[in-house]
Amino acid sequence: MSEAARPRAGRPRSAPSALTASAVTPGGPLLAIDTATATAVVALGDAAGTMLDELTWAAGYRHGEELLIRVDELLDRNGTPIAGIGAIVVGTGPGAFTGLRVGLATAKALSHALGRPIVGVSTGRALLASPGAIGVAPSALLLPAGPTDRVVVLPDGHAELLPGGSEPDLAPGTTIVAVDLDGRAPADACSRGESARAGLGASLLHLGAARLAEGSSDDPAALVPDYVTLPRGIGAAGGEMRWSRDPR
Repeated sequence: MSEAARPRAGRPRSAPSALTASAVTPGGPLLAIDTATATAVVALGDAAGTMLDELTWAAGYRHGEELLIRVDELLDRNGTPIAGIGAIVVGTGPGAFTGLRVGLATAKALSHALGRPIVGVSTGRALLASPGAIGVAPSALLLPAGPTDRVVVLPDGHAELLPGGSEPDLAPGTTIVAVDLDGRAPADACSRGESARAGLGASLLHLGAARLAEGSSDDPAALVPDYVTLPRGIGAAGGEMRWSRDPR
């Protein structure tokens, strides 16, 4: 649900600000963060992965300007101190270089500070598994990779770079779901992408809770984003883009 649709009246407010709380309590709800696309998402869910509330906003390429403010707002309006969070779920991409780093760094910092488990979930997989994308399977996700290239993500999370002008080699009957590609993908695919993105918060919480229920989580030091970037030492003249999993 969008920020505008959420009533504020009657909700308890924490004091001091949720992000300045110091006491740590065991257990608690899940906090999901995703900054892989131009629309950022922070969502709050119960331990089973059912979404309780979320905030989304058009971040463009300025995710870092509002992320902590929005996390604070989400927790504050639900009367949940940051110390009450039970685990962190974070989208790992593929997505924009800077946006992904902001989201991952914030999620890992919270995990470290609170001593809470963190689970990385492929944003691509979460989009294809979101309530808005269910019913159009088999499907493949298209995301931008710079001004001309694109990335195709399959339901199993496998992703490939598509150089500018090329089209994905997909099985007959595969439905394309496109995100952040207005004018660079069919209009119906972009419409499906908006529907899928509307369910991203719920999907991240569901997938993250499933891993936590299995006793699985990630090492914050080893959790890295999936992004597309120029190889080190290569100038932009050739326009070539490659996958990189850079642990820095």
